[in-house]
Amino acid sequence: MHYWSKSNIWNFADDTRQCPAWRRKIGWHGKGRKELERTAQCHCGALKVITSGEPVQVYLCHCQSCQRRTGSVAHCGSRWLKSQIRIEGDHKIYTRKGDSGFSPRWHFCPNCGSNVFTESDRAPDLCIITVGSFADPNFPAPTASIYEESMHSWFGLSTVSHHFAQGSPRDARGFPINH
Repeated sequence: MHYWSKSNIWNFADDTRQCPAWRRKIGWHGKGRKELERTAQCHCGALKVITSGEPVQVYLCHCQSCQRRTGSVAHCGSRWLKSQIRIEGDHKIYTRKGDSGFSPRWHFCPNCGSNVFTESDRAPDLCIITVGSFADPNFPAPTASIYEESMHSWFGLSTVSHHFAQGSPRDARGFPINH
């Protein structure tokens, strides 16, 4: 954690220079740092999830359910505390029993059909937001890979430090342990 002292804070109220792009991007406002906000949205932009701070975890899931749901070889998800998110726009819900044995609720845009976020009784304090919905190439890289028993053999995982043949281990609240 970085602590800001008065000597190293650029006070924009007293300065006529324009705010540097990197400071605008992280929500810098002169008197201290604001929580980083990111917006995930569906393809048409009608459903949005605004996050504050950093995700609890970023991961890849290779289960067959995620492969079919995304139409891709893996799902890249970000786990957030529900207190960190704000949802804007209408959404529909699709539920089915997942490979974990739980029944996640996938929330998608009723207009374009994009899945933007998921919630489950397995971890009631968490919300999963699809990383692709942020469309941000600077989003944190995944640090865990789950259901690798279903992973395509040619799929490379250079940023992942935790590997699991099936789902990731959880604490009593349903939070992933190795994140």
